[in-house]
Amino acid sequence: MKILVLAQVFPPRHGGSGRWLWDLYRRLPGIGVHVVTAPTAGASEFDRTSDLQISRMPLDFSSWGVWDPKGGPQYAAAFMRLRRLVAATRPDAVHCGKCLPEGLLAASIRRWLRIPFLVFVHGEELTLAASSRQLRRLTQKVLRTASAVIANSHHSRTLLMEKWEVPGEAIVVMHPGVDTTRFVPTSRSAAIRRRLGWEGRRVILTVGALQKRKGQDMLIRALPAIRQRCPDVLYAIAGEGWERPSLEALAAECGVADLVQFRGIPSDDELIECYQQCDLFALPNRQVGWDFEGFGIVLLEAQACGRPVIAGRSGGTAETLDPSRTGELVSCETPDQLGDVAAGLLEDEGRRERMGAAARQWVVERFGWDILARQAVEQFNRIDAAANSKTT
Repeated sequence: MKILVLAQVFPPRHGGSGRWLWDLYRRLPGIGVHVVTAPTAGASEFDRTSDLQISRMPLDFSSWGVWDPKGGPQYAAAFMRLRRLVAATRPDAVHCGKCLPEGLLAASIRRWLRIPFLVFVHGEELTLAASSRQLRRLTQKVLRTASAVIANSHHSRTLLMEKWEVPGEAIVVMHPGVDTTRFVPTSRSAAIRRRLGWEGRRVILTVGALQKRKGQDMLIRALPAIRQRCPDVLYAIAGEGWERPSLEALAAECGVADLVQFRGIPSDDELIECYQQCDLFALPNRQVGWDFEGFGIVLLEAQACGRPVIAGRSGGTAETLDPSRTGELVSCETPDQLGDVAAGLLEDEGRRERMGAAARQWVVERFGWDILARQAVEQFNRIDAAANSKTT
């Protein structure tokens, strides 16, 4: 079986959806994979060392609308390039990172070359598409035409069925996973914590783009209350984004600038060290307008490293943890409950250790790639066989 993966977001570009595709498709036994993705900084070096065949073409459109004066010509140019590549490689199926723009391009390829496609859905892009009549119509076209829709969570599956009228039998839930051989627990290291600037501190870590749905602002608002119970607390934020200036201003306004550490985007090795050496991981996510957290891969990574986690009750994050056993789900619309739960965990080292051990076991048993890759091969073969039976 040969698969062409069409993904606007793909490493070395940062993004959970792209990392999911990379981690999944390089682990599929017996399946040939060719990835088509967008050019980005560092792509040449990444592609040379990749164990996947990768082609780069412009996929960062000015607009996802085909009737937009800029978006339309960009779709047309991408379609012509993609059509030539598909004609040369003759894949059995096209797998799309999301509905727009990738899924719409694949729907056009299906019309011309009769090659079936499936599309991944992460959740938040559907609520964005619902805000525009044109994007809604285009997304509906993709969802109706696809051989199958891969939802990253049961929350996304429910959204597809209730808001987009996608039949349940057309939806396959496939969770993202984590490399449990790299993301592993380790002992506390005074030297590493000193290098990270964490010496003598109880550290709460958040990893993710600096955007409102991730909730870094809400944890900053909770820090004054946390400090009253845990004077040595430090909030380490790994990631970059457009919210950084406002987060820095908020920390100063709340009088907790000395408790907040902005780490920027860490290297892969430093990221694992941060997970391993923090005391508590938090993704205090919430829905902001159309934007919400579809799943939360960082919650899996932290638990794989033996860390207890806190997550917001929005979106699909509830599916990443076992509440009250590996972590806690809290409302993050205000800082009150978040601060109380975080402080309680920081005060109870024994509970953190028990939750961290349970978290590691939880992830290994449910989200390790050895398990998920086998399941994916079975699903892809089933979807391919069903699509071929319809065309013959």
